[in-house]
Amino acid sequence: MPRSVNAVASRARRKKILKQTRGYFLARANVWTVAKNTYEKGLTYAYRDRKTKKRNFRSLWIQRINAAARMHGLTYSQFIGKLAASNIQLNRKVLADLAMNHPQAFEAIVKSLK
Repeated sequence: MPRSVNAVASRARRKKILKQTRGYFLARANVWTVAKNTYEKGLTYAYRDRKTKKRNFRSLWIQRINAAARMHGLTYSQFIGKLAASNIQLNRKVLADLAMNHPQAFEAIVKSLK
């Protein structure tokens, strides 16, 4: 009995991944094994860096809040401590946005803490 390979499904599977690798450099775009490896590695990086992105943005927000707080005579640690003590529940993303784009509003928060 002849061997059955289902070439239609195999080709569809390969085409799907080769379509995802369009725009890659040289063999990474059109050689099946290289493209497959590159594509899978890319998915790994994407998964990992979705976590890293959150970490980086939190770090950026903290730096911005610290800079703005120091302009008003507080350190970041003191500022966050006083926020928690006075039960003001603003997250770091919002505080950083206020510090950058609405300095008067941030100053009002700092004055309410002092």
